[in-house]
Amino acid sequence: MTRIRLRLFCAGLLLAAGGAGFARPLPEPAGYPQRPIRLIVADSPGSADDFFARSVGTGLEDLYRQRVMIDTRPGAGGLIGNTLVSRAGADGYTLGMVSVTRLITALLREPPPYRALADVTGVAHVASITNVLVVAPDLHARTARDFVRHARASPGDLNYASLGIGSASHLAGEVFSRALGIDAVHVPYRAVINTFAEMGLGRVHYAVLTLPTVLPAVQKGRLRPLAVMTPQRSGVLPAVPAIRELGLPDAQFDSWSGVVAPAGPPRRIVEQLHGDIVGVLRHAPLRKRFLHQGAESTPESTPDGFMRHMREEYLRFEEMIRGSGIRPE
Repeated sequence: MTRIRLRLFCAGLLLAAGGAGFARPLPEPAGYPQRPIRLIVADSPGSADDFFARSVGTGLEDLYRQRVMIDTRPGAGGLIGNTLVSRAGADGYTLGMVSVTRLITALLREPPPYRALADVTGVAHVASITNVLVVAPDLHARTARDFVRHARASPGDLNYASLGIGSASHLAGEVFSRALGIDAVHVPYRAVINTFAEMGLGRVHYAVLTLPTVLPAVQKGRLRPLAVMTPQRSGVLPAVPAIRELGLPDAQFDSWSGVVAPAGPPRRIVEQLHGDIVGVLRHAPLRKRFLHQGAESTPESTPDGFMRHMREEYLRFEEMIRGSGIRPE
């Protein structure tokens, strides 16, 4: 064999050995993220979760120089969007902005459409949110006390709107109706804009919705707020009484929102996302924007703390649903 052929033969052996596992280690992959992130919202455009997702997404886009695509998937009380989050890949490029709806929908359906907690990993608790009892402006009950008297004097005559069967607004409306001791009819809608339109036409009488969701309509005079469903009044609507002032402490209903990833993502990505989202939430203009919308950002949370919070909420809603006898319609 000539010297040239011998060199080529040896080079071939080395290439073959490299293919068998003797090649140099590949370089570490570039840092996260390297492509756009999808943030699924299991609610309609204009909802509180949509507002939080867009606020957080904008902050992350500025930091990562990558697009954060807000993917709103309303319908069926959050079933569609929450199922998508459960089934997505755990690579950090699909996230979910979740709320109490994720827990409620799973509790109301048998068998559950997804595993409310086991299918996700907590990333960051984003906000705590005030809920508001709102009515159409032409409803003759001008105050919360007037409304309570009218509701109790007209059993079966009132109905309430929600953003879908199994949504947080469904459960909040049911809890409020039961605290009043009335048998109101539940009327679900797919989107916020439809809910407001139907209330404006007088086809539904009241709703219990998050303050960020109703505030624009309240400011334009399309809806009238009668009570906030918290122990204390809201700084955004200081003239509106708290539900406790009306002698209805059992009607209290708080909401929250946060970011999760499909179960099993690399821990380093969870910790990076958490730290970066916390940085966004601590930004003073964003905190002020949240407060103006009736929500409070919660940057003090941790991924594990958010998971504990969701577990505690799951148990609370499970007891509430069983006690109220709520079932899918």
